[in-house]
Amino acid sequence: MQASPDAITRVSQRLERFVTRLTQEALAETPMARPVTDAAASALAGGKRLRAQFLLAGWRAVAEAGGRPSEVPEEVVDAAGALEIFHAAALVHDDIIDNSDTRRGRPSAHRALEAQHRSDGWAGDAAGYGRSTAILLGDLLVAWSDDLLEEGLRTAPRERAIAVRTRYARMRRDVTVGQYLDIAAEASHPVLAEHEHLDAALLVASFKSARYSVQQPLAIGAALAGSSPAQDDALSAFGHPIGMAFQLRDDVLGVFGDTAVTGKPAGDDLREGKRTALIAFARAALPPSARRTLDELLGDPELDAAQVVALQGAIRDCGALDRVEQLIAGYAHEADRALAGAPLGHGAVGELRDLAIAAVRREA
Repeated sequence: MQASPDAITRVSQRLERFVTRLTQEALAETPMARPVTDAAASALAGGKRLRAQFLLAGWRAVAEAGGRPSEVPEEVVDAAGALEIFHAAALVHDDIIDNSDTRRGRPSAHRALEAQHRSDGWAGDAAGYGRSTAILLGDLLVAWSDDLLEEGLRTAPRERAIAVRTRYARMRRDVTVGQYLDIAAEASHPVLAEHEHLDAALLVASFKSARYSVQQPLAIGAALAGSSPAQDDALSAFGHPIGMAFQLRDDVLGVFGDTAVTGKPAGDDLREGKRTALIAFARAALPPSARRTLDELLGDPELDAAQVVALQGAIRDCGALDRVEQLIAGYAHEADRALAGAPLGHGAVGELRDLAIAAVRREA
């Protein structure tokens, strides 16, 4: 089974109530804040609630092993909602860094704010306003995520609250470092030795996604249930490889994905110059002339459809796509082995396996 639909519905409903309250408080102080509060609400709309699902699964894996009731406590719902708010903040900032025009099939936050500036007839540079306001929007969402987490922890036992805060802070640090590593990988690739490209790509995947999307949400949920070191170790040994597989699948979709599924233009990672494991494998397999062409085209925001198709073909034909699929399968197998005999609730282990399949086998 996957995370209970009722629990995910409770997370979404809690987010709606929380955002409505904070929006009303902000607008009571000044109606001029409406553009940024409306953008915050929009940033939280939609999505798969993946991080919330893994947090709930981590809590349930420990709670079930201890014979605890299956009803999800309010502090767990609040923590899951806080993760979703933080994720929305990360996406807003990520789209600014990547200069992305779309997110989930809609204009990205900075583009939507830019368009609003123009339609309202405001003075100054619309694009600059959109970027600047989106940076502040991301900061506001980070603050909101902290607010919701702390609201939930008011009723949690002190030791568990400390553990949750420690793990939440680690998650925030890791994803920020991961975002920097992503930027650095795109800038430093000309001076890297050939054998270093794959290591750099996998390091970005670990910090920016694997830990943040799966491993640490599981750890936070487990802490809320009062996990033991052995339970933490088992969830970490499962969570990190599934997180790696999840990011590698995302890398494949960034090059080969269907726009209707991904919500972003086909080949968008090629235009953004993402130095992923897929690209590292391709560079290692391509002959020198084809490698130079890949390096020249990668990161060109004006790539047309024919160039995207040509790069897709080169990446597929040289075996890079197959190498990534093998890596994904290896990570998934490693994660599944980590659950064998783990001191976790049996039903929750089934949920973890279902979540792993959903994360790794997303459609292109």
